[in-house]
Amino acid sequence: MNNSDLADKLAASQGLTKSDARKYVDAVFAAIADAAAAGDEVSLNGFGKFKVKSAPAREGRNPSTGATIQIAASKKLGFSAAKAVKDRLNG
Repeated sequence: MNNSDLADKLAASQGLTKSDARKYVDAVFAAIADAAAAGDEVSLNGFGKFKVKSAPAREGRNPSTGATIQIAASKKLGFSAAKAVKDRLNG
């Protein structure tokens, strides 16, 4: 499922136009991305949490040459599913 599919489902279930539903879907994801960029945790009741995690700098290897390279520190967005979602997936 992609953003358009999600917007189509939202439009069908809520009686919205597809363009309005697409705007809402895009706005939700933009708000999540903005909060993550600010370092905030986004918790959606019954769905899960998006949390920013820091990955430290480390050494790696170039797979084609075997040379050692330095991999810069970075931030990653992690997701932890809520119990309700885990239960739905597994049963």
